[in-house]
Amino acid sequence: MRNEKRAERILGYSLVAPALLLILAVAIWPVIQSFYYSLFDYRLNDPTKSSIHLNYSLDLEGYLQNYPFLKSTLKREVATASENTKETLSDVEQKLEKMDEAIRADKEVANKYEQVDEALNNFESPNEDIKIVELNEQAANQFTNTVKDVVKTLEQLREAGELKQPDKVVGLAQGLKGVIIEPNFVGLKHYKDSLSDARLWKALWNTTFFTIVSVAVELVLGLGIALLINKAFFGRGLVRATILIPWAIPTAVSALMWKFLYDGQNGIVAKYFEDIGLVHRMGDLLTTEMGAMFSVIFADVWKTTPYMALLLLAGLQTIPSSLYEAASIDGATKWQQFTKITLPLLKSSILVALLFRTLDAFRVFDLIYVLTGGGPANSTETISILAYKVMFSQTNFGGGSALAVIVFLCVAIISIIYIKLLGADLLSDSASAKK
Repeated sequence: MRNEKRAERILGYSLVAPALLLILAVAIWPVIQSFYYSLFDYRLNDPTKSSIHLNYSLDLEGYLQNYPFLKSTLKREVATASENTKETLSDVEQKLEKMDEAIRADKEVANKYEQVDEALNNFESPNEDIKIVELNEQAANQFTNTVKDVVKTLEQLREAGELKQPDKVVGLAQGLKGVIIEPNFVGLKHYKDSLSDARLWKALWNTTFFTIVSVAVELVLGLGIALLINKAFFGRGLVRATILIPWAIPTAVSALMWKFLYDGQNGIVAKYFEDIGLVHRMGDLLTTEMGAMFSVIFADVWKTTPYMALLLLAGLQTIPSSLYEAASIDGATKWQQFTKITLPLLKSSILVALLFRTLDAFRVFDLIYVLTGGGPANSTETISILAYKVMFSQTNFGGGSALAVIVFLCVAIISIIYIKLLGADLLSDSASAKK
């Protein structure tokens, strides 16, 4: 008996394993990767932070684009300088030569040094695998301190008027400051900064408000439509297909369509809203905070109410018609049938529909991105829009990844709450069925 249960358990795990691997590859792995990126100051607009660096490194390409020219320029300055300045410049030359010798002390680094130098002399771009070499922290700090001392000394000579080409010499020396690549591991700093940023909390409020209002309206309208098309009448199939048209239109297309309809000069919907008194002026729909939020909610309700209706219709069709016949015989009114039969038996379907729509609404991106872009004044900026702007507009992949992880955590919390409610409902139904 025990061996049979064990075999069944192994068989069950074997059948579930492909689905679990697929979920891991499609859903979990990107979140893990985003969390990993969020631990680094990862910025594509900064050459020293455009990739993950766990150790100190030296950009040989940047170094050799400055050091040889600085060395030759200093030699010319020494040849024409006064005795006191000549001594100072010679000291600077010695510091730079010692620094260069320390870099080439390692044979592997020296080999890459020569390859990069040869490529630059031939006006070629060196390969990525040879132009960056790792340094230990002590060597990197020594390099940085030497460059700081050299720059400080040359700036003093420039202020004293002792250099023939002051801007060129100081500029080449300052160019050596950016060749040391420091580790960009920052730990949980992005999360700390994000959670203390008022913009994030405003985006979360906008997202929550949009989700609650749109899903609530869609539930009411969707339930009404589902009850309507669940009845038998002539042309019911055509009506069902017609109702699904808004949901079938791609979100970006429908958002652009509504943008034209909301236009402050030519938008017909904006004109109707002005005529009936919903807005003072046609332009208020997309140029004021309240008007913009109303606009995106209205467009979302128009598009996704059919989806809610479709899910609820599937639940309605599982309710036996004999229950309504028995209730009618007992004298129950339509409202009593709705509250005593329809709603209790539709509870699980409503929870499932709310789960899908809440998760979808909380992650809203394309509708708002096309319709308002998060404006005006970030009044419709959701957490997904904020993450996109930080990650792609600012090319701050570390901060953007942290926001993406925050979105995932929010969605996970919402899912857990709904699943707890749904699970409790299913358990209570099974217990009552046993009785």
